[in-house]
Amino acid sequence: MIVGIDEVGRGAWAGPLVVGAVLLGGASIEGLTDSKALTRKQREVLDLQIRQRALGVGLGWVSAKQIDQIGLSPALKLAARRAVAHLRHSYEEIIIDGTIPLLEDARVTLMKKADLLVPSVSAASIVAKVARDNYMRHLDTVFPGYTFKRHVGYGTALHRQAIGNLGASPVHRLSFSPLHKYQETLKKSTGKITSRLLGDSGEDEAARYLSANGHEILARNWRTKYCEIDIVSRHRQKLYFTEVKYRKNARFGSGIAAVTPAKLKQMAFAAEMFLHTHKVTNTDVRLAVADVEGEEPHLTAFVELD
Repeated sequence: MIVGIDEVGRGAWAGPLVVGAVLLGGASIEGLTDSKALTRKQREVLDLQIRQRALGVGLGWVSAKQIDQIGLSPALKLAARRAVAHLRHSYEEIIIDGTIPLLEDARVTLMKKADLLVPSVSAASIVAKVARDNYMRHLDTVFPGYTFKRHVGYGTALHRQAIGNLGASPVHRLSFSPLHKYQETLKKSTGKITSRLLGDSGEDEAARYLSANGHEILARNWRTKYCEIDIVSRHRQKLYFTEVKYRKNARFGSGIAAVTPAKLKQMAFAAEMFLHTHKVTNTDVRLAVADVEGEEPHLTAFVELD
């Protein structure tokens, strides 16, 4: 009952930091190793097996904006806490790849090269990398020109050239020294860019979650005169119509509880309207709700509705 923990995206110039936490719970999965030693195809196959067979999988995300606000070291610890919070089973030990104590827990062991030596840590490195890479491919469509899908936010020559041509985007880490000079420029334009491209922060967090879990985002804020849908996505031949419920805190209860029978009928009607408008037939359709909360929005639950 060992929880493995590993991070992805620490040195990237753009995009979130992601920490994976995996409790294999005795599951034996062939091929587990450091995610960097695997091809994209191998990682995606293993990611699916891990999610299906592990006793627990958690991902902790910290956005570029919050990294700039609190610093990289606190962001790593915050992401680790968020990842472990998703685990619902008891465990005996936590093994963290590297030498930085990301968690204050007597059960923690730090180990260099743990992603090569400990299966649960290998699994954590794989699920974190697949999730982050999927999200960076989504950002490539939101911010065309930065080629995020190729370098996933790291400071490659291609990325540096794009920044030189376009400047920094709202998902760049301006606290990193190569990007300091863009801070004032971005402050003047951030509001316009984020309102046009990212939309509501809660919806962006939900879209990030869906992208990281293999969904292809087809539409956001799709609306007609009669109805609207927050997010439309495709996953494994199924169409998902997701309502995003965002709250700054949980004082007034779960956002999922706000999906009343009347709201469910509205969602079903909107889904039917989307299918009719796009002439989609013979498709497995799912209604879902994403519950997002916090000053720095994070997803607390994603539930498919009956």
